[in-house]
Amino acid sequence: MGWLWRFGALLLLWLLGVAAWIIWVGDRDQAAPADAIIVLGAAAYDAKPSPVFEERIRHGLDLYRQGYAPKLIFTGGFGGSRARFSESQVARRYALKQKVPSADILIETKSRTTRQNLVEAKQVMARNNLHRVIVVSDPLHMARALRLSKELGIDALASSTPSTRFRSFHTSWRFLLQEIYFFHRDLFVKGA
Repeated sequence: MGWLWRFGALLLLWLLGVAAWIIWVGDRDQAAPADAIIVLGAAAYDAKPSPVFEERIRHGLDLYRQGYAPKLIFTGGFGGSRARFSESQVARRYALKQKVPSADILIETKSRTTRQNLVEAKQVMARNNLHRVIVVSDPLHMARALRLSKELGIDALASSTPSTRFRSFHTSWRFLLQEIYFFHRDLFVKGA
């Protein structure tokens, strides 16, 4: 029984360490001059971004207005077969209403996952000769986004949304547990 107790204690320490790392990465703002700002997709309801996605879009627009990068790349495909607009199209419409010139907005409309967001964004970057980017997402999502960026060969800096829609203890813990799961899944299942 002694070894089982030790194993349980080590496992708990490991999981707490992973959680602390996820939180630490999400709390660091690395915003610096770049070629573009990638706003990772999230749910959209017809032509309206979900509260989570709206926070990401607003933060991307704030970085753009502060002059960190001259281009915005919005990611995200169609949420369902009945969706009229992809997530990235919803974000583009939002940015246009905020007086962002259409020439400064790039989108992809195929992706459904974080990995796909970044794969498609990398292709947009290549077509437009963009090299360094700032990735925008929620704080608890940022560690995975940065790890996937590195794996895909994207020169990425992190800038998490300063506020998150995952505010309640219940939703933030569920999101953190989900990210801990993805951390371990990605160690064993490449390309997921």
